[in-house]
Amino acid sequence: MPSNEPRILTVGHSTHSWDRFQALLNAGGVTAVADVRTSPWSRHTPQFNKDVLAERLKTIGVAYVFLGDALGGRPSETRLFEDGVADYEAMAGEPAFKAGLDRVRKGAETHVVAMMCAEQEPLDCHRCLLVSRQLRALGSAVAHILPDGRIEAHEQTERRLLVCEGLDHEDIFESPTDRLDRAYRQRARKVAFAETVAETPLGAVG
Repeated sequence: MPSNEPRILTVGHSTHSWDRFQALLNAGGVTAVADVRTSPWSRHTPQFNKDVLAERLKTIGVAYVFLGDALGGRPSETRLFEDGVADYEAMAGEPAFKAGLDRVRKGAETHVVAMMCAEQEPLDCHRCLLVSRQLRALGSAVAHILPDGRIEAHEQTERRLLVCEGLDHEDIFESPTDRLDRAYRQRARKVAFAETVAETPLGAVG
């Protein structure tokens, strides 16, 4: 990757084979993976379970760090939910989250870092809508490795976000910044982790 390219990328492991995933990392010149999954394992894609992934990355000379405790998309505290949906804006204010951002930025000084989660589409994942958004606010350049291997700058992803949310139009009553903020909120409400409320069995006392 040229020296003027972003040193912080994101990637989704999706249901890729290991060989395909490795090819995506190679396409971005990745030298370190920051795992931002809250739960770093999968029954359906065991090749991306935390321990297996760390060992496989080691064999190809790519460093691994788990940051899902700080930068994961599934908060453990009720106050970080709004109407049962993870509140990305509230999560962004947490000290642990800010410390996680600092670790990614520090890592990018010596590595090309890929923040990895499960979803293949950045706009369906907190790695884009939450983590990348806040990294950009701090002045870090961020780009996304797409499933076909193309590298999409976060600014381009934001343009797609506006289109997806039907907000890719000028409005004299709403600034471009406010419109983008609204697009982020709308998208997050659709894709963020939502609490599941168990149904009360018939006849049970509340």
